[in-house]
Amino acid sequence: MLLALAAAVIVSGQSFSCTPIRVWDGDGPIWCAEGPKIRLAGIAAREIDGTCKPGHPCPKASGIEARDRLVRYLGGAKGEARTGHVLVAAPAMRCVSNGPAHGDRTGAWCDLPGVGNLNCAMSRTGVVLRWDRYAGKRCRS
Repeated sequence: MLLALAAAVIVSGQSFSCTPIRVWDGDGPIWCAEGPKIRLAGIAAREIDGTCKPGHPCPKASGIEARDRLVRYLGGAKGEARTGHVLVAAPAMRCVSNGPAHGDRTGAWCDLPGVGNLNCAMSRTGVVLRWDRYAGKRCRS
């Protein structure tokens, strides 16, 4: 398995590759073998503890349901890290940065082979909600 490098925020508008190696919840972060940590732009999921942050859209599905759906898109769980992160081994995604997403995370729109736009695919499942503030014209049904 590839080791993650130090995370750095990717400049808004820049394309980059992300080979997912671990996931926290349904909208990220997704750790990339290449270094970045991605927060899927334009969607919102409950936190793993079931809460929703103030001012964020709050889906009915639990944080665990959303995380598990994302993990399935990324090829299924390959184990669990001591930190509680789910390990995955997905093919490389092609992503475009949406800029900083709190701390060292990069907000991004990502295309996953066999799925297409991962952000919109997650939105269509109903386990996350489209976040109009950040989605713009993307992921409209």
